[in-house]
Amino acid sequence: MSLVKAARILVENHTITSIILEREVKVDFYFPPEYVPPVNLSLLLINDGQDLVTMQFENILDDLYESKSINDLFCVGIHCSKDRKNEYGTANYLDYKGRGAKAGLYNQFVFEELMPFIRKTLSIFSFKEKCFAGFSLGGLCALDIVWNHPLEFSKVGVFSGSLWWRDKDQNDADFNEDTDRIMHKQVMECKNYYPWLKFFFEVGTLDEVADRNNNGVIDSIDDTVSFIEILENKGYQQGRDIKFIELKDGHHDVPTWALAFPEFLKWGWGSEDMTK
Repeated sequence: MSLVKAARILVENHTITSIILEREVKVDFYFPPEYVPPVNLSLLLINDGQDLVTMQFENILDDLYESKSINDLFCVGIHCSKDRKNEYGTANYLDYKGRGAKAGLYNQFVFEELMPFIRKTLSIFSFKEKCFAGFSLGGLCALDIVWNHPLEFSKVGVFSGSLWWRDKDQNDADFNEDTDRIMHKQVMECKNYYPWLKFFFEVGTLDEVADRNNNGVIDSIDDTVSFIEILENKGYQQGRDIKFIELKDGHHDVPTWALAFPEFLKWGWGSEDMTK
């Protein structure tokens, strides 16, 4: 373990020897600036923790705490592996190229190795709430985990989420985006409604250039908007349960996600008027 001290944010760097994933997993702990009783402390797990290092996440947190914009939050950045396209994805479904083959194992790692490690290291056995976030394919993975474990989590943050993840090639003659996008299909086919879940989505207007249905809207925005429509059809409401920000000139990159992340944190853990 090593320690890094930002202005007021203590960062601990840990390594977990994962039997499930058969690799060393780097995780970074970002502590709030002052001690918080566990009953008042929320946990946020974040895929692609290496991107938090790039964006100097501790400084983002420090600014938000300094301005009293967020309540107490314990963040854990989980660094990805070289086999990212297999560990992330949807745990119960492979994409059309067979990617996501280790997503089920990654789920196991989260629940059977990461969470016990966090609890043992901090001597905390219960948090106020648990939430998940991620970027791109890591965002899809976070969404998949939260949706399929609604009794464990309450919020999810998806930045430039890979909601295009599909089980058929879009060039196949019978490809249908309404039925072949995996995450969309999971939610549509689910009979249950989890009223406590909250969803945050961010996409940049320059996230990509692809427009597979030629409607003048890039796929990343199309896929996100249509997913939100599915959530709304299940009973979730924008403003109350869903927040979507479309960043003008935002790209599919760390600097854009660094701009959006404070908005996510204020939405999820700010004062009541910041969550609207």
